Amino acid sequence: MNNTTLYSIIASPLHRDCSSLYQKLKIDSTAFTSVRQAIKHLKQRPPDVVVADFIYGYGNNYAGVNISNLDVFLYALQKQAPNAKVIVFAEKTELMFVDKLKELFDIHRVMVYPISESELEKALRDN
Repeated sequence: MNNTTLYSIIASPLHRDCSSLYQKLKIDSTAFTSVRQAIKHLKQRPPDVVVADFIYGYGNNYAGVNISNLDVFLYALQKQAPNAKVIVFAEKTELMFVDKLKELFDIHRVMVYPISESELEKALRDN
């Protein structure tokens, strides 16, 4: 996977540190603790892969128009890197909301916490 650029959007304490896996696969990864940070970097170096935590908008500012913390980023990603592979991490209780997100965006894989490194590696290698 040489020359692969990966964005890791970390919004949950359940998100594992997968940097050793990314190094093993020779993936150049950048971690972001906010969607805004990731959006700012889209034009500079668009990713080939995005691994992101899904947080449903329960009655907060993005529950009306947007489904989750990822909507705005995924719209921007469609413009800057339309072929990027998106892998979403979610809690089991939020899977029904991830389905709503999948109606709007091409999501390569949805993974349920806890994330196993071997399953993530498989998802990264899948085309």
